[in-house]
Amino acid sequence: MNMASEIASAPALRGASDPAVRMEDVNKWYGSFHALKNVNLTVGRGERIVICGPSGSGKSTMIRCINQLETIHSGTIVVDGHDLTAGGKNVDLIRQETGMVFQQFNLFPHMTVLENCTLAPMKVRGITKAEAEETAMTFLRRVRIPEQAAKYPAQLSGGQQQRVAIARALCMNPKIMLFDEPTSALDPEMVKEVLDTMVDLANEGMTMLCVTHEMGFARSVADRVVFMDRGEILEVATPDTFFDAPQHERTRFFLGQIS
Repeated sequence: MNMASEIASAPALRGASDPAVRMEDVNKWYGSFHALKNVNLTVGRGERIVICGPSGSGKSTMIRCINQLETIHSGTIVVDGHDLTAGGKNVDLIRQETGMVFQQFNLFPHMTVLENCTLAPMKVRGITKAEAEETAMTFLRRVRIPEQAAKYPAQLSGGQQQRVAIARALCMNPKIMLFDEPTSALDPEMVKEVLDTMVDLANEGMTMLCVTHEMGFARSVADRVVFMDRGEILEVATPDTFFDAPQHERTRFFLGQIS
């Protein structure tokens, strides 16, 4: 195992004895393109991981594999103690316990904000409409837009829609939140409101894996920063080490390009 793999598979900062996510020698191909190459990563419960790297490096593919939106070709992924490579009920269970927020908001345009937030808890969890609405309003308050509950997505700004998407994911009471470049589709003035919401979640102890180019967020919130390139994890470090003393030449080049 190379140095990057050894670092990536080392015990996480929190809850190392019972990790939230464990990836071992994960490989993924799209035809002849090797998208993930022997990826090893362990994430502790309550740990905040930021994943960065150039476009096409495998960041989004990696987190989409964690809830089986993408299937792997070899290796093992264990989430909350459930081996996803066993398939079947484990996959369905983990999709209920893992929230995901995408680049695009993916809200149902014909439903109000409140209806978007209550649909999955009622259909999947089987809770009553009243319970679902109470939970939805709790999380809409948490993301600071309870007054938008009766509106439709088209009536909201991009930043507000993304905060609805976060609230919708939280309504399933997930143990883990996955963010796939949640601010990349937003105008610059809307980015801060979404990042502030994510900071609040991080401060509450939510286990988070976030693909982002927002390096300020990575420095201030992450427990560890994962750097990927060409389908490989090349470096995993605390924010101080990652930004101030990166070890890999490719990491130094990447940081030099975005600074």
